[in-house]
Amino acid sequence: MIYPWQPPVSWQIGLYIRLSRDDGKEESLSVTNQKHILTEYVKNHFGTNFQNFAFYIDDGKTGTDYDRPDFQRMIRDVEEGRINCIICKNLSRAFRNYSDQGYFLENFFPRFHTRFITLGDPEIDTFYNPEGILGLEVPINGLMNDRYAYKTSCDIRRTFDNKRKRGEFIGAFAPYGYRKSSENKNLLLIDSEASQVVKMIYKWFLQGFSKGEISKKLNKMGYLSPSAYKKSKGLKYRNPQMERHDGLWSYSSVNAILNNKMYIGTMVQGKQKVISYKIHSRVSLPPSSWYCVPNMVPPIIDSQTFLAASQLQSLSVRQPPNQRKPHLFSGLLKCADCKKSMTRKPAKKFVYFNCSTYKRKSKSLCTSHSIRLDQLQKTVLSSIQLQISRISQISKLIEDISSIGSSAETNTGPFSALQRRKEELEKNQEFFASLYLDWKEGLISLEQYESVKRRLDTQEKRLKESIDFLTMEENFKSELSSSGKNSAPSTDNPPLDSPPSFLNYFLHHKNIPCLTQPLLLHLIHTIYIHEDKKITIYFKFKKP
Repeated sequence: MIYPWQPPVSWQIGLYIRLSRDDGKEESLSVTNQKHILTEYVKNHFGTNFQNFAFYIDDGKTGTDYDRPDFQRMIRDVEEGRINCIICKNLSRAFRNYSDQGYFLENFFPRFHTRFITLGDPEIDTFYNPEGILGLEVPINGLMNDRYAYKTSCDIRRTFDNKRKRGEFIGAFAPYGYRKSSENKNLLLIDSEASQVVKMIYKWFLQGFSKGEISKKLNKMGYLSPSAYKKSKGLKYRNPQMERHDGLWSYSSVNAILNNKMYIGTMVQGKQKVISYKIHSRVSLPPSSWYCVPNMVPPIIDSQTFLAASQLQSLSVRQPPNQRKPHLFSGLLKCADCKKSMTRKPAKKFVYFNCSTYKRKSKSLCTSHSIRLDQLQKTVLSSIQLQISRISQISKLIEDISSIGSSAETNTGPFSALQRRKEELEKNQEFFASLYLDWKEGLISLEQYESVKRRLDTQEKRLKESIDFLTMEENFKSELSSSGKNSAPSTDNPPLDSPPSFLNYFLHHKNIPCLTQPLLLHLIHTIYIHEDKKITIYFKFKKP
């Protein structure tokens, strides 16, 4: 017999096994069954004429591309000369892509003198019968496998689209703040612990904290990021950003939560899609292509709070250098003539606003439109007080304003977090004590003791920092609460940093005693500054 190349002294065999999710629980295609069939084949057909064999198993992987972990490992072993014979149950286990099949059978395997064998559908042995792959049976079989994969992909996509249209959740992992129902995997329920963090994020954002400041605050308080939280609950969750952020909150994770309509009860799916059934890379879709079904998820945030957060993000809100919060009128001030934003400039004892066109571009295109901050505050406050005094349904306005960011932390908030950190620190110290005894009694080596001790020291330092920060938060809240009970409200310098204290003043005065950024964002759309220092205010509750 004329062989396509000189046969080796002994065969080094790779047994390739693939099980797709599309195969379901069909026993004939199970990994165990494929292992048994391939092992028996090697024993019966190779005798002692093989050096060794290794398994390459891709479980739950599609055959429409060759970007499979163990298939890639097998190909590298072929290139490096570790194996020279590949055996699989049938052609569809190795390939469901017609073009890939042709490349490997007719180009790659012959180039590396690698024998390829299938046990059926059809039977192939490129060493004993190299012409077999050039007939009609193998290409036709490959084409049928390719078309089958295409049809299966279309059926699955159609099923998923129908579920999305009905508002059924089809993701592998629930969004942060939710969990999958144990009775119905397409139904989402509120996760009581994570949902409180979502509420705090919205509250802090509407109080003026930037997204970066919120992420730092959550990390200081010891809250796990969404990906780390899912892993802590035993879920096999992974994403490309996990290693980079090391389980910590970041700007992007806070931003994603502030822009997710899931939290107001709308099921949002289909933000991405795979390019094709052969190319599994994902591409983002425009919002017009998303599947959005309202009232399909228990809401964590009320729609008014979500809208206020969205409006705040849409404004050109810039945080001044070396300051934690944006200034009072961020994103609201416009030049009445050129309609461009106003710039803020401290000068001696006062702060001024000027037209950005005049200040930054050209003094010939517009005029300064200069106005002092204290004068602007006084005029805006008077205008708001006048407008509110004319509103007959003042109780409704009180209710609307108090709902903005007023979700306070409950049992799973900071106090609970403080207790958990103390318990974790206590467990850490107990474990260290038992570790020391194990070393003294010779149960572990000095190297093992020192290695674990370093990790425990790092964890203890982080826990103590978190406890100190949370304790400070609790003391501040206690002082604020006691001062509010023991003294009557005053209009001189009221502590209006949080919505609850703002509401107390509102109820006491039946009007607005001073300005806060959440209040301005809730009531005002735009403030136009004229050259003669007059201002025009467009209120959200009144048509301009």
